[in-house]
Amino acid sequence: MEHRDPDLLAALAAVAPGKPLREGLDRILKAKMGALIVIGDGPEVLNISSGGFLVNAAYNAQRLSELAKTDGAIVLTPDVSYIARANVHLMPNPNVPTEETGTRHRTAERVARSIGVPVISVSEDMAVVTVYTRNARYQLEPIPAILSRCDLALQTLERYKQRLTEESNNLSYLEVEDQVTLRDVVTLLQRAEMVARISDEIDRYLVELGTDGRLIRLQLNEMLAGVEDERLLVIKDYVQDDAAWDLEQAIETLGQLDTDHLFDAVEIAHLLHLSGETDELDSSVNPKGYRMLARVPRVPDEIRNAVVAHCGSLEKLMRSSVDELAAIDGVGDVWARTIKDALDRIAESSILDRYA
Repeated sequence: MEHRDPDLLAALAAVAPGKPLREGLDRILKAKMGALIVIGDGPEVLNISSGGFLVNAAYNAQRLSELAKTDGAIVLTPDVSYIARANVHLMPNPNVPTEETGTRHRTAERVARSIGVPVISVSEDMAVVTVYTRNARYQLEPIPAILSRCDLALQTLERYKQRLTEESNNLSYLEVEDQVTLRDVVTLLQRAEMVARISDEIDRYLVELGTDGRLIRLQLNEMLAGVEDERLLVIKDYVQDDAAWDLEQAIETLGQLDTDHLFDAVEIAHLLHLSGETDELDSSVNPKGYRMLARVPRVPDEIRNAVVAHCGSLEKLMRSSVDELAAIDGVGDVWARTIKDALDRIAESSILDRYA
């Protein structure tokens, strides 16, 4: 998926508003000039370079725009702190496929694809900036257009987050009542993954917005509070015990599903090792108790793990007395009372919320 391409994200971050390179690109656009800029001056770049002249001067926007008056490419260091060369003729592998038609854009795409360094092409006629990486081509959009798309994505995210909260509250009630089905678990995971994917898309926009996206970043962080933990804890609670399968694999598998498969509940149950031997989504499943214990404030992870390992299920944990919890190695009377009181309050609150 393009918005998860780390090379593209890094390249977009380098040309985001507030970054020195963006100021130079803006000057080139205002002057109605074109440019071909390579971010990288290693041997792989030198091997396909011919002619030009050595600059070896500290980067600034004015120098970049002045050097754009030359016909050839401008070569920058990877951190964009120095301008290494200018007026360079690039000779990438002509067999590298490209869909571009203009000479500058064809060269940019072939260089990026063949040697894996970011290349930026500024079109003189169209007044647009295009970023190329090994696996992606991306044309920068006007900031107002990105802000508008961000706003729409945030509205969508808010709706999905609300549904996720409803599913989470519902699962808490069902766990207290020992009525959880496989369908309930998969539904929550589907909601959580959709929230994560929408946030990934907004993240891409924020990379491109740079300093212009600070307020949106604050909104996004507030909306996503607890979502990642919720997804992890649900999988941890319901994944089948299997020495060849772990939590990280489950999260990675969920993230790699395409949209069609993400809405196939039976497939998710199998792929994440939630279902055991059954295909019946309405079959009962029992949580281990990680998610419920995570709602008890300030309990150390080692104590949570010890309690879950001893009890084996949330049902047994909820029935355990203070003395039984205190007898677990490493728990003691204080934490036992804290856990028992908190779980009783959570159970009562879940039931009240259900019928409120």
